[in-house]
Amino acid sequence: MTQNSAPPLLPGVSIVLPCHDEEENVAEAIDTALFAARRSALEHEVIVVDDGSTDLTRQIALAFKQQDPSVRVVVHESNLGYGAALRSGIAAASEPWILLTDADQQFDLTQLEDFLPFAPDHDLIVGRRMPRMDPLGRRMAAAAWNRLVDMVFALPVRDVDCAFKLVRADLVKDMPLVSSGAMISTELVVRCLEQGARLEELGVRHRPRHAGHQSGTSPRVVARAFRELVSARRELGSLRHAH
Repeated sequence: MTQNSAPPLLPGVSIVLPCHDEEENVAEAIDTALFAARRSALEHEVIVVDDGSTDLTRQIALAFKQQDPSVRVVVHESNLGYGAALRSGIAAASEPWILLTDADQQFDLTQLEDFLPFAPDHDLIVGRRMPRMDPLGRRMAAAAWNRLVDMVFALPVRDVDCAFKLVRADLVKDMPLVSSGAMISTELVVRCLEQGARLEELGVRHRPRHAGHQSGTSPRVVARAFRELVSARRELGSLRHAH
């Protein structure tokens, strides 16, 4: 590749959008995902995972599916959790690369193009929110969680829960992921590194949420994350990777 040439496109990408009550965001999220995928891959699909929404999220996603066969919709009849939604999206994906992200419009999905130069030599490319534009309380909780995860697993990433992860499908399609809540991000990175994945962390722009509601710091979500952290620690052990 010459100095001024563009990096090669991905052969194919599945963009997974987990959703729970995102009727104000899901249409734009699908549009943006389709735009980003066309610019970054030769083949693409957008997989919307409706995790038991009680609003119009599912109906909006299904309307897109009717108009565009590259949009697929996976439905959870009840709210099973963020991790369960990601697991369903991974299971449904059919392209050789998977982008795991969110439908809340806090990421510029066109930054997938910035990951392309790293794809040939890496198996997992994770984003780091720079800067993180969440409310102060959420940022403080996230900082504490990242410190705890680092104490347990010593992961070579600064922002393990950043919802902008590009991963080779063959690395995760048969991976025995079990977390149903927010712990899924940590578990995925740990298991990828266990398999010898070549990892890179890149800065990505982050935007404030302008619609919908965040649930990441709700007592139920936090309690589940801690339970799953304890379970993962027992199963996976303490992985020590050089920073």
